[in-house]
Amino acid sequence: MKEEAEANAADDAKQKEEADKINGADALIFSTEKQLKEFGDKLSADKKAPIEAGLEKLKAAHSSRNFADIDAASAELQAAWNVASEEMYKAGEQPQGGEQPQADGQAQGGDNVTDVDFEEVKEEK
Repeated sequence: MKEEAEANAADDAKQKEEADKINGADALIFSTEKQLKEFGDKLSADKKAPIEAGLEKLKAAHSSRNFADIDAASAELQAAWNVASEEMYKAGEQPQGGEQPQADGQAQGGDNVTDVDFEEVKEEK
């Protein structure tokens, strides 16, 4: 039995690698579709198009189980998301609605906050 396991170790490793690639592609497809539904309206058309194209390539490679194409499409899709996420991050840094953050760290809205001293009292048992 041990000899049989050793003889099939290389084939088992190859099957595991293939299963991991298929599962990774499946997870990437799912997460990309979810993120496009959630953040698609926040992306410009020139950033969204490469993501959708990469997603279609990955779906085709996933359904055909072409592992070389899965790797290439996954890398292309990740690169497209990196570019798009930079745009979303920069858009998120800009203040919304013309409100400017205050430099002294005070909140807008007139909250009346007072710093007070306190003393911790420990009860004896």
